[in-house]
Amino acid sequence: MDKGLLNQLSKWTQALQTRLTKGRGATIFILIYLAIGTIWVYFSPRSLLAFLLFISSAILIYYLPLTTRFKFGLAAVMLLVLVPILGVRNIFYLEVIFQISVFAALALGLNIVVGFAGLLDLGYVAFYAVGAYLWAFFGSQQPYLLYEIPGTAPPGTPFFLPADTFYLFMFLGIILAAFTGILLGLPVLRLRGDYLAIVTLGFGEVIRVLANNLDKPWNITNGPQGITPIQRPTLPEPLLNALRVVLNPIVGHNVTEGEFYNLFFYLLALLVILVVIVVVRRLDDSKIGRAWIAIREDETAAIAMGIPLVRLKLAAFAAGASFAGVMGILFAASRTFVSPESFSFMQSIGVLSMVILGGLGSIPGVIVGAAVVIILNLQVLQGLSLYLSQLRQSDAVIPIINFAWKNLSTQLDPAKYQRMLFGIILIVMMIYRPAGLIPAERRKRELTREEEALENNDLGAGGADAQDPTGQSTSGEVEHGAA
Repeated sequence: MDKGLLNQLSKWTQALQTRLTKGRGATIFILIYLAIGTIWVYFSPRSLLAFLLFISSAILIYYLPLTTRFKFGLAAVMLLVLVPILGVRNIFYLEVIFQISVFAALALGLNIVVGFAGLLDLGYVAFYAVGAYLWAFFGSQQPYLLYEIPGTAPPGTPFFLPADTFYLFMFLGIILAAFTGILLGLPVLRLRGDYLAIVTLGFGEVIRVLANNLDKPWNITNGPQGITPIQRPTLPEPLLNALRVVLNPIVGHNVTEGEFYNLFFYLLALLVILVVIVVVRRLDDSKIGRAWIAIREDETAAIAMGIPLVRLKLAAFAAGASFAGVMGILFAASRTFVSPESFSFMQSIGVLSMVILGGLGSIPGVIVGAAVVIILNLQVLQGLSLYLSQLRQSDAVIPIINFAWKNLSTQLDPAKYQRMLFGIILIVMMIYRPAGLIPAERRKRELTREEEALENNDLGAGGADAQDPTGQSTSGEVEHGAA
């Protein structure tokens, strides 16, 4: 590229930064940016580029130099007004944002275990399964089917509990998952690193296999067929009618009960996310959080300083597991169906990749990591696969090489290479940005100290091999003298 063009682009970039950091430039910019994204998504609800433009405004709200009050106000308008309207207009977008909320909560919980306490947990999805199967069992007909053949239910079998006990079970899911986290932590207190990872991986597989096989001799989990139907909490009909009066003219169609349930679970997931963020921030700034960091850095030194290692490790497992438990309850109610396939080992790897991608120990980084992984998985790769499928059904050809799209193999669909793409992204991140997309402040300082230490070592090594004024190597003279 021409050097003059590069200089001109650099000047434009600096001018834009100056305008955004002075006066009201940032405020005007984010308002225009958000308005463009909102209007584009509203009139083109199936446009992937429009959705990415709209969702990226959340990152700009975080990064731009805005007042704290304005940031919170704009974020509230976006999450509580714009997302519900656009989501009801295209329910798939609301599903994507719901998935981001669920996995952001899971990643924040795993971030306590891995990012704060340094305990590599590869079976984290087991706590998610505990919460999901807790409500799946008691919120369905399953307690009446313990002695029935899996997959069969006598006509007229009632539900075991009222639907609104769902709210009580959200708290019970927190307690049961935390207790399960303590049970996992007790046998692995003396393990570190790879050994801890292997044991937690085995724990996750034990929970999945139990869910897959506990249909005999008592049909508790209904085996591989899963449990369905699962109750949802009731929504007051007068409230729905009032909301229809407001939403119907805006979204352009009659809002169904199913769409209201999608909106309800999105708002509930958002509430859980806010509570999780507050709890994690409090823990990070507390004595417990600093003690977890000390354990992560050096267990021996932490013990010497008087930190109760056993109690704090169990606390990390319990705190991280509780977030997964409540999201499991929410997942079971929103889907009205759970099965062992939803809690595979790859789910644990996916949540761990969100934490690493966003930044270990970083609350906003973990949320961004969850958003990136979910959007890549559900939006970008799936959208490209659908586009290729449409091309295969047409008579179009690739220019120059004159290759017909209909002859393109389905094995080249991008959706089939999700794991490979995530693996490449993680490798690139570890090489070029090991602290993550939005690194934690502690992690930034650690990396700065490591870089300074490496530079000092390089300078020391260079000084040892320095040449004297005559042009001969000093180290060479020493070696010659020793010889």
